[in-house]
Amino acid sequence: MKKLLLQNQLCFPLYALSRQLTALYRPMLEKLELTYPQYLVMLVLWEADTKTVGELGAKLLLDSGTLTPLLKRLEQKKLITRQRNPADERQVTILLTEAGRNLRELAADIPTQLQASLHMDDQQAVNLQQQLVTLLYQISQTTTTDYNQ
Repeated sequence: MKKLLLQNQLCFPLYALSRQLTALYRPMLEKLELTYPQYLVMLVLWEADTKTVGELGAKLLLDSGTLTPLLKRLEQKKLITRQRNPADERQVTILLTEAGRNLRELAADIPTQLQASLHMDDQQAVNLQQQLVTLLYQISQTTTTDYNQ
Protein backbone atom coordinates (compact mmCIF):
# COMPACT_ATOMS: atom_id res chain seq x y z
CA MET A 1 0.00 0.00 0.00
CA LYS A 2 3.00 2.33 0.23
CA LYS A 3 2.75 2.72 -3.55
CA LEU A 4 -0.47 4.66 -2.98
CA LEU A 5 1.16 7.35 -0.87
CA LEU A 6 1.26 10.74 -2.56
CA GLN A 7 4.95 11.12 -1.73
CA ASN A 8 5.69 7.93 -3.70
CA GLN A 9 3.94 9.04 -6.89
CA LEU A 10 5.97 10.07 -9.92
CA CYS A 11 3.04 12.01 -11.34
CA PHE A 12 2.59 14.41 -8.43
CA PRO A 13 5.97 16.17 -8.47
CA LEU A 14 5.72 16.49 -12.28
CA TYR A 15 2.24 17.95 -11.99
CA ALA A 16 3.22 20.34 -9.19
CA LEU A 17 6.42 21.32 -10.99
CA SER A 18 4.51 22.11 -14.16
CA ARG A 19 2.15 24.38 -12.24
CA GLN A 20 5.03 26.09 -10.41
CA LEU A 21 7.03 26.64 -13.60
CA THR A 22 3.99 28.11 -15.32
CA ALA A 23 3.57 30.46 -12.33
CA LEU A 24 7.22 31.56 -12.66
CA TYR A 25 6.64 32.39 -16.32
CA ARG A 26 3.44 34.35 -15.63
CA PRO A 27 4.93 37.76 -14.65
CA MET A 28 7.38 37.65 -17.55
CA LEU A 29 4.66 36.74 -20.04
CA GLU A 30 2.19 39.29 -18.68
CA LYS A 31 4.60 41.98 -19.91
CA LEU A 32 4.18 40.49 -23.40
CA GLU A 33 0.42 40.03 -22.92
CA LEU A 34 0.78 36.30 -23.57
CA THR A 35 -0.42 33.25 -21.71
CA TYR A 36 1.97 30.34 -21.31
CA PRO A 37 0.30 28.24 -24.06
CA GLN A 38 0.39 31.26 -26.39
CA TYR A 39 4.10 31.67 -25.60
CA LEU A 40 4.70 28.05 -26.62
CA VAL A 41 2.98 28.66 -29.96
CA MET A 42 5.08 31.78 -30.49
CA LEU A 43 8.29 29.86 -29.68
CA VAL A 44 7.53 27.38 -32.46
CA LEU A 45 6.70 30.17 -34.91
CA TRP A 46 9.84 32.11 -34.01
CA GLU A 47 11.82 29.01 -35.08
CA ALA A 48 10.08 28.91 -38.45
CA ASP A 49 7.68 31.69 -39.33
CA THR A 50 5.26 29.52 -41.32
CA LYS A 51 3.63 26.37 -39.94
CA THR A 52 0.40 24.54 -40.56
CA VAL A 53 -1.96 23.96 -37.67
CA GLY A 54 -1.08 20.26 -37.94
CA GLU A 55 2.64 20.96 -37.69
CA LEU A 56 2.10 23.19 -34.65
CA GLY A 57 -0.04 20.51 -33.03
CA ALA A 58 2.59 17.84 -33.62
CA LYS A 59 5.37 20.03 -32.26
CA LEU A 60 3.41 21.09 -29.16
CA LEU A 61 1.62 17.77 -28.62
CA LEU A 62 -1.75 19.55 -28.85
CA ASP A 63 -4.87 18.62 -30.78
CA SER A 64 -6.57 21.11 -33.07
CA GLY A 65 -9.45 21.57 -30.59
CA THR A 66 -6.96 22.97 -28.06
CA LEU A 67 -4.81 24.80 -30.58
CA THR A 68 -7.54 26.58 -32.56
CA PRO A 69 -8.72 28.87 -29.71
CA LEU A 70 -5.08 29.75 -28.92
CA LEU A 71 -4.50 30.70 -32.54
CA LYS A 72 -7.70 32.76 -32.67
CA ARG A 73 -6.57 34.79 -29.65
CA LEU A 74 -3.09 35.31 -31.14
CA GLU A 75 -4.71 36.46 -34.37
CA GLN A 76 -6.94 38.89 -32.42
CA LYS A 77 -3.75 40.29 -30.87
CA LYS A 78 -2.42 40.72 -34.43
CA LEU A 79 0.60 38.49 -33.76
CA ILE A 80 -0.30 35.89 -36.39
CA THR A 81 -2.46 35.44 -39.45
CA ARG A 82 -4.24 32.27 -40.50
CA GLN A 83 -4.57 31.37 -44.17
CA ARG A 84 -6.40 28.49 -45.74
CA ASN A 85 -4.44 26.56 -48.35
CA PRO A 86 -6.20 27.17 -51.68
CA ALA A 87 -5.23 23.67 -52.84
CA ASP A 88 -6.65 22.05 -49.68
CA GLU A 89 -9.18 24.14 -47.74
CA ARG A 90 -8.80 21.83 -44.72
CA GLN A 91 -5.20 22.94 -44.24
CA VAL A 92 -4.59 26.22 -42.39
CA THR A 93 -1.19 27.90 -42.47
CA ILE A 94 -0.08 30.12 -39.60
CA LEU A 95 2.19 33.10 -40.34
CA LEU A 96 3.76 35.61 -37.98
CA THR A 97 2.87 39.24 -38.47
CA GLU A 98 5.49 41.94 -38.12
CA ALA A 99 4.27 42.49 -34.54
CA GLY A 100 4.65 38.77 -33.89
CA ARG A 101 8.20 38.77 -35.20
CA ASN A 102 9.04 41.90 -33.16
CA LEU A 103 7.74 40.28 -29.98
CA ARG A 104 10.61 37.81 -30.20
CA GLU A 105 13.10 40.50 -29.19
CA LEU A 106 11.03 41.34 -26.11
CA ALA A 107 10.91 37.66 -25.15
CA ALA A 108 14.61 36.97 -25.76
CA ASP A 109 15.63 37.14 -22.10
CA ILE A 110 12.83 34.96 -20.71
CA PRO A 111 14.79 31.66 -20.75
CA THR A 112 17.71 33.31 -18.94
CA GLN A 113 15.38 34.87 -16.36
CA LEU A 114 13.64 31.56 -15.75
CA GLN A 115 16.91 29.67 -15.35
CA ALA A 116 18.14 32.29 -12.88
CA SER A 117 14.95 32.01 -10.85
CA LEU A 118 15.52 28.23 -10.65
CA HIS A 119 19.09 28.80 -9.41
CA MET A 120 20.45 26.43 -12.04
CA ASP A 121 23.67 26.68 -13.98
CA ASP A 122 23.75 25.91 -17.71
CA GLN A 123 24.80 22.29 -17.28
CA GLN A 124 22.09 21.56 -14.71
CA ALA A 125 19.49 23.09 -17.02
CA VAL A 126 20.71 21.06 -20.01
CA ASN A 127 20.77 17.83 -17.99
CA LEU A 128 17.26 18.35 -16.64
CA GLN A 129 15.90 19.28 -20.04
CA GLN A 130 17.45 16.13 -21.57
CA GLN A 131 15.94 13.94 -18.84
CA LEU A 132 12.52 15.47 -19.30
CA VAL A 133 12.66 15.12 -23.09
CA THR A 134 13.68 11.48 -22.68
CA LEU A 135 10.75 10.85 -20.34
CA LEU A 136 8.37 12.68 -22.67
CA TYR A 137 9.62 10.62 -25.60
CA GLN A 138 9.20 7.38 -23.66
CA ILE A 139 5.64 8.29 -22.74
CA SER A 140 4.65 9.46 -26.22
CA GLN A 141 6.72 7.13 -28.41
CA THR A 142 3.52 5.66 -29.82
CA THR A 143 2.65 9.17 -31.06
CA THR A 144 4.41 10.66 -34.05
CA THR A 145 6.07 13.86 -32.93
CA ASP A 146 9.01 16.02 -33.82
CA TYR A 147 9.17 17.61 -30.36
CA ASN A 148 12.96 17.55 -30.02
CA GLN A 149 13.80 18.61 -33.56
